[in-house]
Amino acid sequence: MSKTVVVGMSGGVDSSVAALLLKEQGYNVVGLYMLNWEENDENGCCTAEEDFADVRRVCALLDIPYYTVNFAKEYMDRVFSYFLAEYKAGRTPNPDVLCNREIKFGPFLEEAKKLGADYIATGHYCKILHDNGVHYLQKAKDQNKDQTYFLNQLSQSQLADVLFPLQDMEKPEIRKIALDNGLATAKKKDSTGICFIGERNFRKFLSTYLPAQKGKILDLSGKQVGEHSGLMYYTLGQRRGLELGGVKGEADCGRWFVVKKDLQNNILYVSHGDEAPLYSKSCEVSGFNWIPQKPQARDFTCTAKFRYRQPDQAVSVRINDDETLHIEFAEPQRAVTEGQYAVLYDGENCLGGGVIESAEY
Repeated sequence: MSKTVVVGMSGGVDSSVAALLLKEQGYNVVGLYMLNWEENDENGCCTAEEDFADVRRVCALLDIPYYTVNFAKEYMDRVFSYFLAEYKAGRTPNPDVLCNREIKFGPFLEEAKKLGADYIATGHYCKILHDNGVHYLQKAKDQNKDQTYFLNQLSQSQLADVLFPLQDMEKPEIRKIALDNGLATAKKKDSTGICFIGERNFRKFLSTYLPAQKGKILDLSGKQVGEHSGLMYYTLGQRRGLELGGVKGEADCGRWFVVKKDLQNNILYVSHGDEAPLYSKSCEVSGFNWIPQKPQARDFTCTAKFRYRQPDQAVSVRINDDETLHIEFAEPQRAVTEGQYAVLYDGENCLGGGVIESAEY
């Protein structure tokens, strides 16, 4: 009897092709669509309805059963509340990482088991190696699409029964398979924006949940050069949306960008042309999730990413007594941002990740 795989169907081309490939491999495939956000976007459209319609079309063509499950409350409680709290604290969170741990490989996994799943599968670009009960998360063949960064918080139990059908494929190949097989999602553009919430006017969206407080924009000499519309709208290294233009009395020394946020005094600090203040030499990281397990050595070298799609950076790591990490950079790193994730790698293996608490300059 063939094994049952429940595929997380998003209404996108990646999960559609994942379902198709698994069916071709002889699995008993079941589609499961997660509704995690129930509000309309600023144009009054509910993108979830459109996505679920695409899931129905794909599943009908593949002749596989499909179900829908509502995780809107879990998403609000486990992901979005954290997202808001981090912004309120002046940090820049990454909700997609949390969404994977708390929703896609949490309640989704439980729901899949109820449907008789032997395995769950998603359209993520990454590899999984199951070796004698130990589960290794590895980089995908398509390095440009590799999503191990977003899966850095997954536990061994969450990785135990996972299949990643796209692990040895590249995006153009996925599009071609979808077109050749007449999948409704073949030409659908990749989703961007916040996980499950989608593309929006970010300031407008955030302001409906958090009250913005205007304040001064100062350069590093302490001179006021403008007014910000709320610290939560800005992130380290940001160039766009500062609306400073040419400041009276300032020579044209290049673009302005954010270098620091003073939450206590509600001040945004910017630099004009000189990017040196953005470069740090090390960072402190908390809440580190080790994949597959914590190394025995307290000090070691490896590589790291401090944001998605960043090339691997050489680092030295020290595991502190309180299990936080001190990560020293071989080369100074630009805009290492509090609230984002530092993810470690040993070659192709993702060693896990944790939240950046501070950077040292």
